[in-house]
Amino acid sequence: MSIVKEFKHVNYLWEDSVAAKLAGDEVALLIYRSNLLGADLRLTNYGGGNTSCKTIEKDPITGGKTEVMWIKGSGGDIGTLKRSGLAGLYVDRLRSLENVYKGIEQEDEMVELFNHCIFDLKSKAPSIDTPLHGFLPFKHIDHLHPDAAISIAAAKDGRKITQELFKGTIGWVDWQKPGFDLGLQLKQCLAENPGIRGIMLGSHGLFTWGDTAYDCYINSLEIIEASAEYLDQNYGKKGPVFGGQHIESLDANGRKRQAAAIAPVLRGFCSSERHMIGHFTDDARVLEFINSKDLDRLAPMGTSCPDHFLRTKISPLVLELEANANLADIDDLKEKLTPAFEAYRHMYKAYYDNCKHENSPAIRDSNPVVVLYPGVGMFTFSKDKQTARVAAEFYTNAINVMKGAEAVSEYTSLPRQEAFDIEYWLLEEAKLSRQPKPKPLSGRIALITGSAGGIGKATAKRFIDEGGVVVINDNDSNRLESARTEFNTQFGKDAFAAVLLDVTDSEKIVNAYNEAALAFGGVDIIVNCAGLSISKPIEDHTEKDWDILYDVLVKGQFLVTQKGLEVMRKQALGGDVINIVSKNALVSGPNNAGYGSAKAAQLHLSRLNAAELGGDGIRVNVVNPDAVISDSKIWESGWAEGRAKAYGVTVAELPAYYAKRTLLNKIILPDDIANACFVLVGGLLNKSTGNVLNVDGGVAMAFVR
Repeated sequence: MSIVKEFKHVNYLWEDSVAAKLAGDEVALLIYRSNLLGADLRLTNYGGGNTSCKTIEKDPITGGKTEVMWIKGSGGDIGTLKRSGLAGLYVDRLRSLENVYKGIEQEDEMVELFNHCIFDLKSKAPSIDTPLHGFLPFKHIDHLHPDAAISIAAAKDGRKITQELFKGTIGWVDWQKPGFDLGLQLKQCLAENPGIRGIMLGSHGLFTWGDTAYDCYINSLEIIEASAEYLDQNYGKKGPVFGGQHIESLDANGRKRQAAAIAPVLRGFCSSERHMIGHFTDDARVLEFINSKDLDRLAPMGTSCPDHFLRTKISPLVLELEANANLADIDDLKEKLTPAFEAYRHMYKAYYDNCKHENSPAIRDSNPVVVLYPGVGMFTFSKDKQTARVAAEFYTNAINVMKGAEAVSEYTSLPRQEAFDIEYWLLEEAKLSRQPKPKPLSGRIALITGSAGGIGKATAKRFIDEGGVVVINDNDSNRLESARTEFNTQFGKDAFAAVLLDVTDSEKIVNAYNEAALAFGGVDIIVNCAGLSISKPIEDHTEKDWDILYDVLVKGQFLVTQKGLEVMRKQALGGDVINIVSKNALVSGPNNAGYGSAKAAQLHLSRLNAAELGGDGIRVNVVNPDAVISDSKIWESGWAEGRAKAYGVTVAELPAYYAKRTLLNKIILPDDIANACFVLVGGLLNKSTGNVLNVDGGVAMAFVR
């Protein structure tokens, strides 16, 4: 039975009842321990760190017993690790590679040899950390990147502090890029310091171990707890944190207002090479750093831990703007920001040129990943929302490290050449080359009105499937909440944002775009899908009926497009507007004066917008559905009854009636309209605007030409 210990700075999550069910299965206990460690971001970030265990297995070749190391495979995450994410290797074969090791200049060649050590043929590719675990004899090993430990590891006096704090029970190995040589150095450190319970890696992280999964878990927590407590006791002894406060933050509403206003502009700059997705945070730890006197000294230094650095780039861009600056004049704002982004790109190119080797990969995107706005918060930009969010988490960790190191000594970052050798490591390049090809809508942000159901929801799902992110919305809070739950279960939190939206209310429309800016950085695709239907003979139509039809369908389309145009122009990336209209825009029928004429207005408004917005690179196209009954909110009103009456059929007979009157004799579904929307934005029709795409099964009267 484990002894529950009190921890202040880390979470103790071990449950004996859970572990008891896994007893006797060391690999299952490894996964359990790994998931617990990964659940606490104070211990390691998403994708950071590594864990392993060693077991005795039956050799399938000899039938004898052999020692096998199970370790998180390349590119995995310990917080979500499963058995399928492990690599299983013969320990004796792995250690025998020392016999063919030629030296540090050729150590990258050793990675391919790991494959000759594979025991489990279903293994994930072994990671670069494999020899670091393999050359240590312990049954269970953790390699973590806790802020508290890295604060000491990145301090100028880190070795001395480690020795004094842990009284010789924690070894020290100077900074060395992960690889075969570092594994040998860990082996040597242990040989020179028998009985130690862990090793601190300079600027990098922490190695800990134990005879059991629980012993290893507790050992890791205790060392990290001691490190954090040491920092806690020293904050303020040398003076105010980060030299003290230099400026004050805006209040929470002010920060959100400024962030929403500037995010699309920043996204436009950061997307000069390809569309990026943004993330914003005004976390208190971030504000403490960006509002401090030491910001200008520490920010350019960059990070120390390679896991932090790989996701945040060599250094952030710090904006020289007043927190409460007037951001309304976009031309003036861009004029102020252009030199800063140009200077950053020039700095990055100089860094690349000064540090590159003959065989270095080509220079990558020279735009910043991290943008700091003193008094407001931090923006991060990357290929997708998850990567942008994780970059923010890593830079927050880097801030924690700088804070701790400065409190007990003096912060030191990786030398530029060492940083470059990590960023442009050929092994890292090979890992990048193995990533799946980006999907057609990768880096694209869509706001789809009425997307809690019907056509809008189907379109949102299709766009996410194709790599995009979406802002789903509805004017019905219950319907929106149901959609939020469905999207979160199906796609996860990074794929979408959700906001209440009434398309007839300008203030709510602006709020929806602000949410898009805060969640993702802006918007690239607008799909005007919100709608309602009223079917009555002209003598029964009321003025109220007329007004709501034109307010929702025509005014709503106009306002949503108008407000979205402001965001698109801030980005200067072009964009798409798709208006879901109807075959009724072209076909005259009974009992349809209000709805049909409003749809005709939507159609012509689309043409007018296409003619006006082409100069901004914004394409405006129309999809004309007909009779999309499934999950459609308009059928909840009296529309179905009205149309059935107009055609002399029952409501139950409507789907078949609509299908039979088409040339293809097909029922139209929400997914059919979603497919049409994707066709218009998926990349193959980038030179098409002002078009009408019919998705109605073939209604000859609705042919445009």
